[in-house]
Amino acid sequence: MTNLPFSCCYRTRTSLVRGLTWYSLSDISIGWRLLMGLLIFNCVGECDVAAFEPDFVFPLENVTVAQGRDATFTCVVNNLGGYRVAWIKADAKAILAIHEHVITNNDRLTVTHNDFNTWTLVIRNVKMEDSGQYMCQVNTDPMKMQTARLEVVIPPDIVNEETSGDMMVPEGGSAKLVCRARGHPKPKITWRREDGRDIIARNGAHQKTKALAVEGEMLTLSKVTRSEMGAYMCIASNGVPPSVSKRMKLQVHFHPLVQVPNQLVGAPVLTDVTLICNVEASPKAINYWQRENGEMIIAGERYHLTEKENSMYAMEMVLHIRRLQTSDFGGYKCISKNSIGDTEGTIRLYEMERPKGKSQRDDEANEVAKKNDAILNENRREDGSRNQNGRLYKERGDPGLYNSCTKTKQFSLKTIITSSLAVLLLQSSSWLSIKQCRYL
Repeated sequence: MTNLPFSCCYRTRTSLVRGLTWYSLSDISIGWRLLMGLLIFNCVGECDVAAFEPDFVFPLENVTVAQGRDATFTCVVNNLGGYRVAWIKADAKAILAIHEHVITNNDRLTVTHNDFNTWTLVIRNVKMEDSGQYMCQVNTDPMKMQTARLEVVIPPDIVNEETSGDMMVPEGGSAKLVCRARGHPKPKITWRREDGRDIIARNGAHQKTKALAVEGEMLTLSKVTRSEMGAYMCIASNGVPPSVSKRMKLQVHFHPLVQVPNQLVGAPVLTDVTLICNVEASPKAINYWQRENGEMIIAGERYHLTEKENSMYAMEMVLHIRRLQTSDFGGYKCISKNSIGDTEGTIRLYEMERPKGKSQRDDEANEVAKKNDAILNENRREDGSRNQNGRLYKERGDPGLYNSCTKTKQFSLKTIITSSLAVLLLQSSSWLSIKQCRYL
């Protein structure tokens, strides 16, 4: 049986009660009276159901989903009875589905019912045009409804056609870097230096500010210096992962500069020496070494040339010379050339006396001792020949004098070994003592 309006049920029930009373008074049969009572019960039951109208158990919730994913709306209705649930795109005023049937021509939409009180609308692979207000409606009089919003978000994407690339500016000039991105919500642009150093913004002649990050689609750098050369990162984010970035390289061009840490370098012959020049240049320079007479130095067995890069524009030139020769002493030039100009630095290499070490001093002392030993041996040979001829010291004079001469010889030898200077001084006195003893 279908639902009846409450007024119809009331009139029917009243008529049946009056008829039952009349038939009772007319001695109608008991069976007929029972049949009339069943009709009254059924009518009253249907009227009671109609008195409870449909109501929503939970509010329809807003949905935010990334483009390409699925969105789901859930509508829970109690006491639906014979009424129907419909899904409507409110801002477009388009009926999407009624009960379990999809009306619109969109194969990405499906509706389901759990056979109790829950109706579900699913939108697969959502697109930006799916954004808007959605309505769950029950066809009561007046109708009942609840709405929720679908927001389709899109992760940021940098628009390369509208974004700057690598840039070259002269030192002291200005640079404008532009970065544009699309997405929903609209992405925010943040600038950072790749090396983590501050970004310098100049306002006026002497005003400048430093910051690790700068926001905005355009980054303006004025009166740029070589220290601002490097890579800048444009980062786009809108709260929808992932964030994206683009790297832009800023080149600052300037005339080469050469700095010489030590302009005067000394070294002994047969030793190794290292000459160093620090060069700054952009664009990249050609660097080489020359002698002061213009002769270019070529890497080889005795000349070793290296370059160590310290930054985008700075490097260290190193010339290592092995086993110095007399011809190596003189002036050296480190020369740097690029498309803007050239410059040079000068280093003078001079000869130093080789320092005397302990071993060398010992060698000299030993050499002097050997010479004195030779002299003493010669004296002994002369004395021996005299002894063979019968001219013995002990026969010619006092034995004490002989002993003093012997002691003098021993004392002279010991002094010679310990100090070369004392040896030279005592050598003459020892010789005199020996001569005196010889003629005693």
